[in-house]
Amino acid sequence: MTSESRKLPLPLDGVRVLDVTHIVAGPFCSMILADMGAEVIKIERPRTGERARINTPFLEAEDGERVSARYLGVNRNKKSVTLDLRDSRCRAAFENMVRASDILLDNWGPGALRRLGLGYDVLSALNPGLVYASITGYGDAEGLRGPYSDWPANNPCVQGMGGWMEITGAPGGPPQMVGDNVGDSVPGVWTALGIVMALETRHKTGLGQHVDMAMYDCMAAHTTSSMPLYQATGQTTGRARENMFSAQLVLRAKDGYAVLAGAGDEEKWVALWELIGRPELGEDPRYRGIGISGEFYFDHIVPTIEEWSQHLPKLEVAKRLIEIGYSMGMVQNTADLDNCPHLAARNMFVESGDGHGGRFRTVATPIKLTGCEDTPSGPPPLLGEHNQEILCGIGGLSGEELTTLESAGVV
Repeated sequence: MTSESRKLPLPLDGVRVLDVTHIVAGPFCSMILADMGAEVIKIERPRTGERARINTPFLEAEDGERVSARYLGVNRNKKSVTLDLRDSRCRAAFENMVRASDILLDNWGPGALRRLGLGYDVLSALNPGLVYASITGYGDAEGLRGPYSDWPANNPCVQGMGGWMEITGAPGGPPQMVGDNVGDSVPGVWTALGIVMALETRHKTGLGQHVDMAMYDCMAAHTTSSMPLYQATGQTTGRARENMFSAQLVLRAKDGYAVLAGAGDEEKWVALWELIGRPELGEDPRYRGIGISGEFYFDHIVPTIEEWSQHLPKLEVAKRLIEIGYSMGMVQNTADLDNCPHLAARNMFVESGDGHGGRFRTVATPIKLTGCEDTPSGPPPLLGEHNQEILCGIGGLSGEELTTLESAGVV
């Protein structure tokens, strides 16, 4: 490990990102880049800012302002500039910023920048080294458009389209979403990876490229169990209990649930029945997992284990079963996560502030570069906080021009 006195710079130190994104997928991606040292300049609508600024729930800041917690959660370590790109003077400043930047990230929807006369052909002419990454629902690059490319998309849409909802939910019930915005955050992670890959190609050639990211593609790529099953057998995975038992059993505990991951071999089952005081069950091949259906697991094995587990805290259930060789976890809610000693030991929380002098704690980027400088923890920016710095810097505006544009309401 690198000594504290010889810490390496963060990998994206010196890289400039123009962040033309909103809501979750794009901001989540640019937050990863900012956490890894990039200068991320968030370009927002004048006066109102990006839509996430008005999303509930709100925090009451120390200065009386109401701040969206969802905005704070994915916008730390960034700068904010306001520009109306429909105005020719603002567009000229934006083009100057493109010339001076390494990455442009956009998730305004299919063709949004093209309709402003800022398609990739124009952007690459301004800056041949620019990496332009677009996040759309179904992909938007020339030669890669499909029948859904013009469809709008969001988290629920791509969870459904990508196969996740069909395998999520109660057996016999309707399809359900995974509870959080994985349809946004998963594409955000893939886009950050795609950008870094394109930067590596630029290091070799000097040329940028269009990184065309489809949320649908990203979700389909994560069907790492259900798609191989279909390819091998022609069977589609659904929500039946038979499709669940071999991967996990959820066990009721005194204070919630523990998760047994993987049914285990015969020896483990014998050890389990001895542990819970039912050694005679180990003599029955059905209770060693031999020749039984999912129904037997759920109707007989789980209730028998729960006669023991329901009287113990979930942490103790997990520890006791780990001791005899099982892979275990616990079903945790966000309060459990926030108070988790392991996540704390892993430095997985950031106190970034709310931009108004108050506290805001959120989950850190999980990449641990042990030889690098610490990840920054700056607060999310106030709307237009960096107009003077950026627009009168790489934007090429004079102070008088900026004042004129402010009076016109276009910055």
